[in-house]
Amino acid sequence: MHKFWASVHKELLLLSRDIGGLAILFIMPLVLVITITLIQDSTFKTVNDVKIPILVVDNDNGDVSKTIKNGLKDSQSFEVIFEKEENIAKEKVFSGAYQLAIIIPKDLSKDLKEKVNSNVEHILEKFGLEENLAEETPDKRPKVQKEVKLYFDPATQVSFKTSVKNGIDQMISKIETQSIYKAFQEQITDDPSEVIFETENFITFKEIMPVKDNKEIIPNSVQHNVPAWTLFAIFFIIVPLSINIVKEKSQGTFVRLRTNPVSYFTVLGGKTMLYLGVCIIQFILMLLVGIYLLPAIGLPRLDVSGKLPLLFIVAIFAGLAAIGLGLLLGTIAKTQEQSAPFGATFVVILAAVGGVWVPVFIMPKFMQVLSNISPMNWALNAFYDVFLRNGSFLDILPEISLLLLFFLITMFIAILYNEKKNAV
Repeated sequence: MHKFWASVHKELLLLSRDIGGLAILFIMPLVLVITITLIQDSTFKTVNDVKIPILVVDNDNGDVSKTIKNGLKDSQSFEVIFEKEENIAKEKVFSGAYQLAIIIPKDLSKDLKEKVNSNVEHILEKFGLEENLAEETPDKRPKVQKEVKLYFDPATQVSFKTSVKNGIDQMISKIETQSIYKAFQEQITDDPSEVIFETENFITFKEIMPVKDNKEIIPNSVQHNVPAWTLFAIFFIIVPLSINIVKEKSQGTFVRLRTNPVSYFTVLGGKTMLYLGVCIIQFILMLLVGIYLLPAIGLPRLDVSGKLPLLFIVAIFAGLAAIGLGLLLGTIAKTQEQSAPFGATFVVILAAVGGVWVPVFIMPKFMQVLSNISPMNWALNAFYDVFLRNGSFLDILPEISLLLLFFLITMFIAILYNEKKNAV
């Protein structure tokens, strides 16, 4: 046991002298979580909190354009700014000053009314409900379709374009439907106060959120980013860990260790203990940032009430997986030029594949399957089970089991490789 703690003490001395490594382990994650959370916070806010300024050119000035403009205002998602000329609006959008311009065509209301009335009259004639059955009603429907033009900033994301198109398409469809009902009512009855057709939506949608203590659990940017970037920080310990192992081999420290009656398992055990402590410190610092610092700069507060035991369990097993990977890389690498770039790049790849940067569900199918082999994905799902899904220990048991298995496999491979390499 004395040899084990001596190994831990040695690792502590090595790490304390590595100022750059300490900065990577403690300062970089804090900067990342604050920066990314500030950037992404608006995507988690309600539509009432953020309004996107858009340009509207109204060439119609009729009932339809009035309905479209009122719909945009009522959505609380847009700040409607009126522009007179289409070319000016187009230039402003394409230059990046605005994300969107909506051009309502001339005579849209008039032509829509003529089209609907003509359709209704033809239908009533077919059913024999019109008085002048002998004479066909002239087709007054417009021959050219009307286009509501949308100009998007070239830098606008596809998801935003799609949501805007769908929203406007729904508004136009509702306007057309109401116009048809109104035209039928005008043909069937002379009493405008009589309601024959009900135009309100029969099918509506309601989002049901998980509830705890009679309160809805609404996810926010902090709950997503703190666990994600905590994992990124934890797995980044493979860089200084692998570098220290390579240093020992290049400086002759490892040769001196081999002359002593100390097994490689004991050496790796000392490193595991120290760096697991580093992971826990990283995790605590990130929690403190989420609880105290982020609310001070206007971001939501990280809610950890009743979740700390499970969160620490996930952090411990995630730390073990990261340490196992670092030990394996340091054992195999021959130079620092091999371990440092590969370790940093590999962590970035694991983060990208594991869903730290981009949610897994929007990835291509192949990448979704590939994410299942990323230890970051296992740990991130376990954190989300606790933070967002109010899960229990049984819910995170599959993920932490995978993380433990990953640690044991990487540790076994590192020991096996070292013994084979140093066998006489």
